[in-house]
Amino acid sequence: MGRMYLAALPLAALVAAGAAAAVTAQSPEATPVTFHKEILPILQKNCQTCHRPGSIAPMSLLTYEEARPWARSMKLKVASRQMPPWFADPQYSKFANDRSLKQSDIDTIVKWADSGAPAGDPKDAPAPIAWPADGWQIKPDVIVRGPSFQIPAHPPQNVIEWTSIVVPSGFTKDTWVTSMELKPTDISVTHHICINFRPHTPDVQYYTPLWNDKPRDEEGIEIKKPGEATPTGDGQNSRDTQNGRSNGLEICYLPGDQAADYRPYHAGKLIPAGTDIVFQVHYTPSGKDAVDVPLLGFTVPDAPPEKRWISTSAGGAGAGGTGSGGQDSPAFAIPPNDPNYAAPPAEAELGADAELVMFQPHMHLRGKDMTYTVEFPNGKQQVVLSVSKYDFNWQLQYMLAEPIRLPKGTKLHVQAHYNNSTSNKYNPNPNRTIYQGNMTWEEMMSPFMAILVDVKTDPTTVFKRRTAQAVEGGH
Repeated sequence: MGRMYLAALPLAALVAAGAAAAVTAQSPEATPVTFHKEILPILQKNCQTCHRPGSIAPMSLLTYEEARPWARSMKLKVASRQMPPWFADPQYSKFANDRSLKQSDIDTIVKWADSGAPAGDPKDAPAPIAWPADGWQIKPDVIVRGPSFQIPAHPPQNVIEWTSIVVPSGFTKDTWVTSMELKPTDISVTHHICINFRPHTPDVQYYTPLWNDKPRDEEGIEIKKPGEATPTGDGQNSRDTQNGRSNGLEICYLPGDQAADYRPYHAGKLIPAGTDIVFQVHYTPSGKDAVDVPLLGFTVPDAPPEKRWISTSAGGAGAGGTGSGGQDSPAFAIPPNDPNYAAPPAEAELGADAELVMFQPHMHLRGKDMTYTVEFPNGKQQVVLSVSKYDFNWQLQYMLAEPIRLPKGTKLHVQAHYNNSTSNKYNPNPNRTIYQGNMTWEEMMSPFMAILVDVKTDPTTVFKRRTAQAVEGGH
């Protein structure tokens, strides 16, 4: 009967019905995903911080013309969740700077690439973001020019030791700053740059490089005996002869790092008048002669902030000394071919009320995971950050969306694991014991973090007890 009924229908009606069905079936494709309407807002929110001229990414994604050649690559990277880089387990904390994409955003980018990456109507595009000029993440009010450093193409053993160079800050009065950013001029050779603030003394040697010459084997690894702790700051030509008078690390440039911005938390750091700045630089030769001149930018508020930002570290057996006379820990020794070495844990105890706001795990090529746990005075424990797949190429800050209040007496525990086996594709040599060291092919455990305290709180009272390698400062 159905066939007889259809045959009885007028031809025009059948054609109309078929056309309607076709439109219904193709309706999702009738409004294709376009760059200006759907893709650009995603890029602005999650990608353009790095993907713009002068920043760390290899290509810019500000415009359709710039993004279109990378459509297929974008699809592959976001579908595999390699981009944007983000490694915090979402079940423990929420982060204000979470750059990971929602599944719906991933699906949108995949659909756009699969449909030929159309541009769409430019009138649909959101207004472009007014990014700071010259690749800055902040818009600095004050810029301090760092020391010029020449990186030879082929130094002995391909090693350039960490070097410290002091420069004047130029601050002639006590000054609150609400963000800081370190910006190398040649990121291709920059392993890291950190800065310390140091009270001025008459004997300071401005623009004079100081470093430790360390005995190294044919692989460039520092020669140590098993169980031996190597004091940092030894030797006449030492970076720590100047760092030892500093207040600890304040900010670092690291691969994939962001500016240190305290403004969302109404916080800042106080830089006393006459402060000098220690640039601690570590460069990696590229096979070409290079010169880097790092820049340090600050934003300065019109009025003092409500809270004091303290950059710090919970310690860590492989943290080494950073100007406090610390030592490398003989307990930190990663056995050959160990896929899951547990480092001696870091621990700190607060001597004042504080708020936890930021984490930044730091390890080297064998780093596997790092977990921060808070233990409150009543004994309750809470995991606040778990990075289960650490990636040395992306040493990110994790900024809490809401600060966690930590009463006096709260303890901070940090555990880290390392993969010194052949299953780690970045491992230079799985067949040797690895100790703490400054070079990328050696190891570190540096659980950096930041806390807030009242501006009237004496920073020296904030930590009641820490592991032996813990130092005031950190990133």
